[in-house]
Amino acid sequence: MKILITGNMGYVGPGVVTRLRKKFPQATLIGYDMAYFASSLTNVLILPEYYLDVQLFGDVRKITQDVLEGVDAVIHLAAISNDPMGSRYEKLTFDVNYKSSVKLAEMAKAAGASSFVFASSCSVYGAAGDAPKTETSELNPLTAYAKSKVSTELDLEQLADENFTVTCLRFATACGMSSRLRLDLVLNDFVAGAVTSGQINILSDGSPWRPLIHVKDMARAMEWAVTRNADNGGEFLAVNTGCKEWNYQVKEIAEAVIAVIPGTSVMLNKDAAPDKRSYRVNFDLFKQLAPDHQPIYTLQQTIRELYEGLIAMNFADAGFRDSLLMRLMVLTRLQESGLLNDDLEWNHKVKSISSPETITQTL
Repeated sequence: MKILITGNMGYVGPGVVTRLRKKFPQATLIGYDMAYFASSLTNVLILPEYYLDVQLFGDVRKITQDVLEGVDAVIHLAAISNDPMGSRYEKLTFDVNYKSSVKLAEMAKAAGASSFVFASSCSVYGAAGDAPKTETSELNPLTAYAKSKVSTELDLEQLADENFTVTCLRFATACGMSSRLRLDLVLNDFVAGAVTSGQINILSDGSPWRPLIHVKDMARAMEWAVTRNADNGGEFLAVNTGCKEWNYQVKEIAEAVIAVIPGTSVMLNKDAAPDKRSYRVNFDLFKQLAPDHQPIYTLQQTIRELYEGLIAMNFADAGFRDSLLMRLMVLTRLQESGLLNDDLEWNHKVKSISSPETITQTL
């Protein structure tokens, strides 16, 4: 099996690559990434890309057909990856997350790939109230990021057929340690606050619902999806990916951090405008279809892992929301340094080339 993983040098990718190498030791694993966050390494002895056979550096907006040659499956992670970045780069979010995703799927199908796995999001439900949302619930995306995921799902459904299985994993909010840690995620943010200042600052009143999933459990789900066939969920499948036990209100997540890291206090912003991004999610279908790939991490284990990981890093930056562990700050710094242009393309000083003949690194 030959598997292409786009966006493999982000927060989720290292766990996916490690998982695939362990489960499919004879597979050819190819990474394809723009390398914005290549240097954002945390607590690692070796590059996560060591587990790949090939690492390609290129812009998914300009990917060429030869990259897909002989590929059996694609795991598509590459994206403008959260709401703050989506707000800053709204047009680019649609170009990267939507247009490029559909183009990539079309190219993969034309090349003879049999499986396409798309990292979607539970944020497609938007303002959803208290009732847990199923896959047939109305979609109500509120942000550019969420809207891009909905648009992509709709177009991908038209491409699926008996020879091309498409799986859209509507992930809960990611959390947990990674070889390229991000702190712009709710649980990771709370643990960072507890470690650096002994205080969790909640930017809302704490009432919104957020389902969570450990980043390594996301990798387990993608392992299942890449080998799923049409007999298990249909030619096209959009499935909520997580578990019911991990539906929490934001204030409950903070309370869980306090229980693991004593001495932590919480500051609520009671005057904040209501956060409409609130959704509980039903994960019964995922449990039915993938019983052997259900999440195995608990919230308490994840908090402990983050706590110990940050301590091991000697992390003490109480102003971490302005640090390079926030993905928007990385892009901002690269642009301010003249390395990226307004379209988030590498400037001539650091060329981004998509031709495998010139950029392949055999690891």
